[in-house]
Amino acid sequence: MLPELFDLSGRRALVTGGGQGIGLALARALAGAGATVVLNGRNAGKLQQAAEALAAAGHAAEIAPFDVTDPEAVQAGVAAVLARGDIDILVNNAGIQRRAPLQDFPEETWRELMRTNLDAVFYVAKAVAQHMIARGRGRIINICSVQSELGRPGIAPYAASKGAVRMLTRGMCADWAKHGLQVNGIAPGYFATEMNRALVEDAAFSDWVSKRTPAGRWGRVEELGGAAVFLASDAASFVNGQVLFVDGGMTAVV
Repeated sequence: MLPELFDLSGRRALVTGGGQGIGLALARALAGAGATVVLNGRNAGKLQQAAEALAAAGHAAEIAPFDVTDPEAVQAGVAAVLARGDIDILVNNAGIQRRAPLQDFPEETWRELMRTNLDAVFYVAKAVAQHMIARGRGRIINICSVQSELGRPGIAPYAASKGAVRMLTRGMCADWAKHGLQVNGIAPGYFATEMNRALVEDAAFSDWVSKRTPAGRWGRVEELGGAAVFLASDAASFVNGQVLFVDGGMTAVV
């Protein structure tokens, strides 16, 4: 009985930012649980390579290249995905990071960050939710961050965007739970990815991460997979509007 609760066979998952890093790791975990995954991003070549790697491992994978920051492209892209089959699971993972002291942060960079980290979550979730509402079921997983809860010098706009995603997740639950949708978030701590390679290789910063995190290390992207499978599965049928922190204990201690 218990393994069946986590079985995603016959379900289809759209993962934004799915060509690398956390997005690809989440797609791999969902595929490993039986789902067909649809990888989204702007670089069709990178998406194709990722899909081929998943297929080589015996998983069903498709690609859907479109720009999640463009609402018209989102509508067309989601429609194209739906033309090939239902979307049972949406993972809103696409995101960027930009660092600078807040007093020096360029306005256009602020807008770029908000378009990717916040607006895109709204655009894609709205387009997919309209389909899910009509079907009376669906799972949406928004990727938040420890910065949804904690601040740190030099990344105030990023923290603002991820804090907003946390509250948008709750708002989606408030509006859509009555239609049969479960909307939850995953908040990763510090994970070693391509995007933050420079930080991983910075000895002083890595030392800070190790000392600040009770687990004493950076996270590995595959360690996020279980949370995604849980929230996408029948095991989470009454979990709604929650954010699951996968951070090695960082937000639990001072």
